[in-house]
Amino acid sequence: MSYDLIVTNATLPDGRTGVDIACHKGRIAAVEPGISAPAGQVIDAGGLLVSPPFVDAHFHLDATLSLGRPRMNTSGTLLEGIALWGELKPLQSVEEIIDRALRYCDLAVSQGLLAVRSHVDVSDADLKTVQALLEVRDRVRDYLDLQLVAFPQDGVFRAPGATDTLLRALDMGVDVVGGIPHFERSMQEGARSVTWLCEVAAERGLRVDMHCDESDDPMSRHIETLAFETQRLGLQDRVAGSHLTSMHSMDNYFVSKLIPLMQEAGVQAIANPLINIMLQGRHDSYPKRRGLTRVRELRDAGIPVAFGADCVMDPWYSLGAADMLDVAAMGLHVGQLSSRADMRWCFDAVTEIPARILGLDGYGIAPGNHADMVLLQAKDPIEALRLKPTRLAVIRRGRVISRTAPQVATLALPGRPETLDPSSYSPRH
Repeated sequence: MSYDLIVTNATLPDGRTGVDIACHKGRIAAVEPGISAPAGQVIDAGGLLVSPPFVDAHFHLDATLSLGRPRMNTSGTLLEGIALWGELKPLQSVEEIIDRALRYCDLAVSQGLLAVRSHVDVSDADLKTVQALLEVRDRVRDYLDLQLVAFPQDGVFRAPGATDTLLRALDMGVDVVGGIPHFERSMQEGARSVTWLCEVAAERGLRVDMHCDESDDPMSRHIETLAFETQRLGLQDRVAGSHLTSMHSMDNYFVSKLIPLMQEAGVQAIANPLINIMLQGRHDSYPKRRGLTRVRELRDAGIPVAFGADCVMDPWYSLGAADMLDVAAMGLHVGQLSSRADMRWCFDAVTEIPARILGLDGYGIAPGNHADMVLLQAKDPIEALRLKPTRLAVIRRGRVISRTAPQVATLALPGRPETLDPSSYSPRH
């Protein structure tokens, strides 16, 4: 048999080495050592890590790359970011949103990020963001899976007409039902919004991904209502709670009740380490809370936990580069996930786990799956987290869509090696 592409001598995230990956008609045909068959293209991985593509389970593509327009977030807080976004919405055009989003998608592809779940603000009566990102989704579908969430940034009950605009967005083809219960006018209205939004999702057969309890307030407990409604409506394994930062402030007794409820309901969790550590704890002096949800406890209870990037150069966060390894490394540090097993899990939190949360079809390096993968200048997942290495090749449906030259430093030191490859400095385990 002749293949379209063979990647030889690869190391896989599960530790297998010397593996060849044969691709045919956009699918992986074989994953085994020593494949000897003709191929249209052969890439020698040289023993380096070949991973399934990175997946971002939580992002805001409508706001990305808008940093400084119309002004900067001087306080650095979540609430000023929301206010600033409100100032930008009437100023931006559909075309501007499309242009920024496409530029970000290009950057994402170069970093091996080939699937993104983006929240789309549906608070605008004109739904400019929805028009724009539906267009973007169509234009990038050949090289990036883009899943859209109808997100009522100003509150589905708090903002006039937001229930109507959210339903219109879903009618237009947005994929997932979103919400922000902690931004409603009262805890009662927040809980009512969770119920209504979950009922909309159940009626339409859609997934749910809700900004839930993005707060330092330990009494912000909408995740409890989300777990209840997930169970009541039979939405198991289709519902994600994003951020969940109030859990870092809750007392341990309540959490000991809450986590089993989430696990029983099949609720998934998405933490956003870069943004959570930046925005939360702003009212603390010292001791200052870290802001990240209880990642280890959720994971150890069997709840799928993914890491998301959330923002890149927008009203809430002025940094970022579409690098999910940067996201995972921050999650590792803030969550004190320092054992070898923990660090390998952090790699899964930006690959396999978010792919499962998004319900991606044919994901992973196995026969029959889509021929989507990334060759990294690192020898294993832990080294990748340490180095944030060059993505030497990004492959989509068996076709190379991005290449980057290896990072090698040339030294001019007496009696020392002339070149330095960062990946040569890691011990093997």
